[in-house]
Amino acid sequence: QVQVVESGGGLVQAGGSLRLSCTASGSIVRVNAMGWYRQAPGKQRELVAGFTSGGSTDYADPVKGRFTISRDNAKNTVYLQMNNLKPEDTAVYYCNAAVVSDNGKAYRNLEVWGQGTLVNVSP
Repeated sequence: QVQVVESGGGLVQAGGSLRLSCTASGSIVRVNAMGWYRQAPGKQRELVAGFTSGGSTDYADPVKGRFTISRDNAKNTVYLQMNNLKPEDTAVYYCNAAVVSDNGKAYRNLEVWGQGTLVNVSP
């Protein structure tokens, strides 16, 4: 089994900062990609920032210059530093990990979502 757990959300005033953390754990052979998505009320889930399988980073246009994704490969952990937060950044932020897992019999490709962490930015 593979689990993904996020932390670091909360309530912050506009212009403030938050740092989210996400760790993938379990029977992981290799992490191919990890990233952050968000879903605001009444909207579809969208990519915020992520590391691709090639190791490059990808950011959504609304967060470029304000958010920074980083990672600790040894810990299977990614971070999302969010600066100059705006009310429109309010959403549940989800971490996604694409991994190769070993169930003791075979390797499998899995895509695992965390439970989400709420970021609430007040005006």
